[in-house]
Amino acid sequence: MTGTTLRDRAILRISAEEARPFLQGLLTRDVVKLAGDEPRWTGLLTPQGKALFDFILWADGDDVLIDCEAAQADTLAKRLTLYRLRRKVVIARDESLAVHWSPDATDMPLDPRMPALGHRWLAPAENGDASSAFRAHRLSLGVFEGVAELGQDQILWLETNAEELGGVDYDKGCYVGQENTARMHYRNKVSRRLVAVPLAQSDEKRQRAILPDLGLSIELRRVETLDPASLPAWLATAVEGQAAE
Repeated sequence: MTGTTLRDRAILRISAEEARPFLQGLLTRDVVKLAGDEPRWTGLLTPQGKALFDFILWADGDDVLIDCEAAQADTLAKRLTLYRLRRKVVIARDESLAVHWSPDATDMPLDPRMPALGHRWLAPAENGDASSAFRAHRLSLGVFEGVAELGQDQILWLETNAEELGGVDYDKGCYVGQENTARMHYRNKVSRRLVAVPLAQSDEKRQRAILPDLGLSIELRRVETLDPASLPAWLATAVEGQAAE
């Protein structure tokens, strides 16, 4: 790994007096309670509950910083602007900050999805690029992110394993896609899961992304076809628990 800067990430700053109420009605996590060094992974969904964008929220006073894919930052900003209407909200890129990652920077916050992902923080960019190292580490744990892996308007938010990774609050009130997401949760109806399998075991019909450099295929497979022994421990626990209910 070279340095700690994730150069495939960018920061959007959401500011002005209605910033938090604005995001509260859009995203899967509670934004009003966002505070300090307690980042939250969240999603912006379609009305049907399918993933459009995923990103990490950080508090900066009353402002909210969105840690998102650099390649999607402008598109995400435009999508948020469509929802803004007459609200007093400012949406802009913050070029003064970058996203950083390290597996062992113990004085920095943990990635909100799971502690095993390592430590993540915001600071001015430094030399080097840790993007490839983090990507390999993340995928080794079976954690997916970004348009290339999750798709857009293709996969239901809970099918991305969002619940297990802390990507949804069920007591925050309404947001875009909330009705179908809540229904799936309360009826235990997550029938498919996004998983990574070796390329030699890939199934083109279920394939969402091919990662030849890592020898992996990211696929959406039915829960009953999954072998818990082949899954990351955290996902195997979720699948087994669902089957037992």
